[in-house]
Amino acid sequence: VQVVESGGGLVQPGGSLRLSCAASGFTVGSSSMSWYRQAPGKKRELVARITSSGGSTNYADSVKGRFTISRDNAKNTVYLSMNSLKFEDTAVYYCAAVTWGYWGQGTQVTVSS
Repeated sequence: VQVVESGGGLVQPGGSLRLSCAASGFTVGSSSMSWYRQAPGKKRELVARITSSGGSTNYADSVKGRFTISRDNAKNTVYLSMNSLKFEDTAVYYCAAVTWGYWGQGTQVTVSS
């Protein structure tokens, strides 16, 4: 089983990024999939989740209206589209199938001018 995040990088405030989470060894459509993040000195926090059916999503209050989680079952990939990025969005972002205990290694997102 592998969960591999990509798409992180350095972006200016107000900018956008799209993170990708490519899974192998299991089907993303069979599990709720989540994005978490951890900023330096802070606890890991849930950013967004999408149910296995794809019919329901939920977001941390801090990212509502700015971030969108989606899934492409054909590509076995989950995405996190991030708009209007703020300094406080700087963190390592992790993709996870928490039910199965599958986590990726994370991708760094840095928002800086």
